[in-house]
Amino acid sequence: MRSLKNIARIAGLGYLIIFSTGFFANFFVLEGLLVDGDAVATTENITNNLSQFRLGTVGFIIMIITDVLMAYPLYLLLRPTHKYLAMLSAWLRLVNGAVFAVAIFNLFGIIHLLSGADYLQVLDESHIQAQVMMLLKAFNYTWLLGLVFFGLHLLILGYLVFRSCYFPWILGPLLQIAALGYLIDSFAQFLLANYANHKGIFEMIVVIPSIVGEFSLTLWLLIKGIRKSSPGKPIHTL
Repeated sequence: MRSLKNIARIAGLGYLIIFSTGFFANFFVLEGLLVDGDAVATTENITNNLSQFRLGTVGFIIMIITDVLMAYPLYLLLRPTHKYLAMLSAWLRLVNGAVFAVAIFNLFGIIHLLSGADYLQVLDESHIQAQVMMLLKAFNYTWLLGLVFFGLHLLILGYLVFRSCYFPWILGPLLQIAALGYLIDSFAQFLLANYANHKGIFEMIVVIPSIVGEFSLTLWLLIKGIRKSSPGKPIHTL
């Protein structure tokens, strides 16, 4: 039991790292530099704040490394509930990590493009701006593909947490609501031509449930760890 408590605390610390690095890289850096529909302003912002853009990229790298490493402690915690679903959940998290790693290469492409003096001398400004926007779109859509796998991971994780004797049952549905938020937003961006007109609504569908669900799990793992099994909630081993 003590060993599992330590694993739970490690998982909680991992989630905290993911939250902090992801918030910094996405909302503080990326969202702060991007101007929707304005290639000129976006390229100028990134060019003038290239060091900040690099730090944001590093933040994403730390986030995804931690995210991948998190698959194992979560598997260990949920394996007693259902071994094969816990393994599937872990693999879906790893697939998300692999897809997001591919997405990050687009950010490297922007850094390489804007920091290479040779390229800047040869290419005209409009071409550079078009390249930057294309790389940003590739980053976003690849990330969205990864979030589809992450949403499926959260659906299974929520079910396992709900069935597990180690966690409060309410955390399970909260995680599954967060999963639906990721899936709805991802498919909306893939399928809706007028997504930009409703972007604020879809962002709330993602942000609020993910903060409530995932951050609640983070706090539980950090503060409580796991709780002792109770007769009313047995462990299911398959």
